[in-house]
Amino acid sequence: MGEDERWRIGKKREDLLKMHELSVMQSILDIVLEHARENKAEKVLNIGLQIGELTDLIDEWMQKYFDYLSKDTIAAGARLTIDRSPAIFKCEDCGNAFHVKLQEVDRISCSQCNSERVTLISGREFYVDHIEVV
Repeated sequence: MGEDERWRIGKKREDLLKMHELSVMQSILDIVLEHARENKAEKVLNIGLQIGELTDLIDEWMQKYFDYLSKDTIAAGARLTIDRSPAIFKCEDCGNAFHVKLQEVDRISCSQCNSERVTLISGREFYVDHIEVV
């Protein structure tokens, strides 16, 4: 595979991720506006998001898409506060829970007993933690 072809494949993946972020941010905006209406809010100031570090969402693009989508709504100008949850695995053999930075390992095994029988318990979450309104 030539360098140009690898670049095009990488670019396509990047474009797909951006489109994914657009649909995710539309869902977030819908949730925020629904809760703001239910609570008779006049303006949304801040949205706190809890996002696992294993998600492929990029903070900068989430804010850009949120700004674009929220234009002409009470959420226009709201800031996203993003808190990343660590990737935590639990060993099926010894019960040890441990943090893994996936970009730093080539295989996942228990930090205590070295077993590869592990289960992901945190790191893929994505939810609205809080909404600040006036």
